[in-house]
Amino acid sequence: MNDPIADLLTRLRNAAGAKKSEFKMPYSKLKSEVAKILKKEGYINDYELDTTEKHPQLKIRTKFINKTSAITGLKRVSRPGLRRYVGAGEIPRVLGGMGIAVLSTPRGVLSGQEARKQNVGGEVLAYIW
Repeated sequence: MNDPIADLLTRLRNAAGAKKSEFKMPYSKLKSEVAKILKKEGYINDYELDTTEKHPQLKIRTKFINKTSAITGLKRVSRPGLRRYVGAGEIPRVLGGMGIAVLSTPRGVLSGQEARKQNVGGEVLAYIW
């Protein structure tokens, strides 16, 4: 797999569209950090590491509000063929503050709001609204 973040976003989009309450995917530390941000921001109910199988799995429980997904849209910004980097003052606002930008910074994977508070820039991984 060349792009694990795109895989995470695609599985999340598909699970929300199919109204699945939870789904599993191969574990990676980066995916776990993105799931942590999604939980903190209220886009998913929970996530956990499932080590019962041969390879560790990340189990994500999707969040629904009135039978519609809490996530209405996802967009992968930086990709393996074209990386997108922003400085601390250039972090984009998603839908005027209604969504979040997920960034990979020297201080770890952060939401756009947290990166602004800590005054760090980095690679823009995705927009979620």
